Amino acid sequence: MSPRAEKPFVSINCGAFTETLLESELFGYIKGSFTGANTNRKGLFEAANRGTIFLDEIGEMSPAMQVKLLRVLQERKVRPVGAHEELPVDARVIAATNRDLKQMSQDGSFREDLFYRVSVIPINLPPLRERSEDIPDLVEHFINKFCEQTGRSLGIAPKAMQLLENYMWGGNVRELEHTIERAVALERTDEIQPERLPEHITNYNPERIKAEFDLPDEGLNLTSHLENLERTYVIEALKKTSGNQTRAAELLQMQVRSLRHLLDKHNIRSLSAQMRSGD
Repeated sequence: MSPRAEKPFVSINCGAFTETLLESELFGYIKGSFTGANTNRKGLFEAANRGTIFLDEIGEMSPAMQVKLLRVLQERKVRPVGAHEELPVDARVIAATNRDLKQMSQDGSFREDLFYRVSVIPINLPPLRERSEDIPDLVEHFINKFCEQTGRSLGIAPKAMQLLENYMWGGNVRELEHTIERAVALERTDEIQPERLPEHITNYNPERIKAEFDLPDEGLNLTSHLENLERTYVIEALKKTSGNQTRAAELLQMQVRSLRHLLDKHNIRSLSAQMRSGD
């Protein structure tokens, strides 16, 4: 609905680039500024001029890049890598993260001034498990998406939809998308059947899981309890994969860099190395 609606929309995953590459992607560079810079290249801020730039996973940005981004947001100017002149930019900035930036700003891993700069209009998107009413629409969307790619036409069996609505979706919408992509690829009838869903979804029983948790009468420290539970699952995943972090991340349905963050958080990165070496 904004005047920028018809203008450029560009996006970047800040966690997918090293600090140096992220700087050149965002701000551009001039010819000869580094090895391989054979021509001038426009950065994404400049490409999004008068439009919108979406900074995904902003919480993964290094402290040095946070300083540079803050300056761009304050001055509304960018300096391409290797350049002496600054270029004015006029772009709406949307940032997203699955991390607690406020807590990160308090513990010093995310600049407090940048936090307040990017959280002018915060939008909290609840996890998928807290908005199960969205699941049918999302399932229909993803079925149509993957059927269009494969030239097929599929529906979904009511029992399969019920299983999807009951599942907890720790990986949120991305996990649901991958689940539907898999089901479309495997299904040979005109409807996605329950057996085309992963076993951890078809076997999921919220009542059984609920029964495994008994809140003591005296209560408990939930933060400490969840951290211990998180640490336990990370260690178990490493045990099952003999310390292979990539495979452990797959078991926990997260990205490798997120797993490494947990290893550092719980001070168990050395445990992964020990398991790999067989010690």
